[in-house]
Amino acid sequence: MANVVAELKDLHTYFHTEEGVVKSVNGVSLLIHEGQTVAIVGESGCGKSVTALSIMGLIDEPAGQIVSGEILFGGRNLVKAGRKELERIRGKEIAMIFQEPMSALNPVLSIGDQVSEALIEHLHLSKKAAWQKAEELIALVGIPRAKEILKAYPHELSGGMLQRVVIAIAVSCNPRLLIADEPTTALDVTIQAQILDLLMEMKRQLDMSILLITHDLGVVAEVADYVVVMYGGKVIEQASVLSLFANPQHPYTISLLKAKPDLGQRKKRLYAIPGQVPNPLHLGKACHFMDRCAYRKDICREGQPELQEIGPDHLAACWLYEEEKTDVRTARSG
Repeated sequence: MANVVAELKDLHTYFHTEEGVVKSVNGVSLLIHEGQTVAIVGESGCGKSVTALSIMGLIDEPAGQIVSGEILFGGRNLVKAGRKELERIRGKEIAMIFQEPMSALNPVLSIGDQVSEALIEHLHLSKKAAWQKAEELIALVGIPRAKEILKAYPHELSGGMLQRVVIAIAVSCNPRLLIADEPTTALDVTIQAQILDLLMEMKRQLDMSILLITHDLGVVAEVADYVVVMYGGKVIEQASVLSLFANPQHPYTISLLKAKPDLGQRKKRLYAIPGQVPNPLHLGKACHFMDRCAYRKDICREGQPELQEIGPDHLAACWLYEEEKTDVRTARSG
């Protein structure tokens, strides 16, 4: 197994609101190895993006706070790192592609100014050298007329081009870890495929690891090596991509895969997971998925099941295993 690039240990990130405490990330642990693409999947509000923002040190305080846990990177615990140390790491060793490229870029600064900023800050290049490097990066991500594009402003470019610019900024300092938060959102299918191909090519060229956050299982199947499924701020299943798709174990993961459209069954009614994602203010002690689960039992009301090994490097958190030590699908068919 390759060396570990980053490790989250029992991470808790909470937000304090007037109505109460929102436990957005509630005990998340995961590993990211060198050269690995790890995908975090789950419905909106499950804690995917907050996990990424916690790694980047971008939780808005004082309302938001990492309450406990560790984020280990390069032998350092980033939870205890000071502001200056985080600023040295952020953008250089760990970079992030945010969901909306138009909102991630400054509308009043040229593309060249924004691409060269990290190069000047982290690599200490002169402005002229940074612009030359920025031109190379723009060309590297497949945008033609790089010199002209550097002089343009965000509103003058298409969504696909803006996403490429954001990728150029993210990889400008050769980070060890790239966090991609819904990098294909709001892009058409053709551009999505191009952006994914570009990310995988950047990964190979720069020998970096990727933490991919998405709700698109098709994207996961195409690019991920390992998958972490989140629900209600917790990891409820994790496995290699092949194991997860071939043998999903948690009822929620089974439901997610069942809800994926099947092109070969166009006349078949689409499956929808019943119920709603629970209110993060009122999660309670019972299994968070209990009210939507077709296989719930009385024991599900008693507390949160712990992750346990179901197969080789395949973990799931479900009371079915605690009570019956059996495969979920066996229980389902019975």
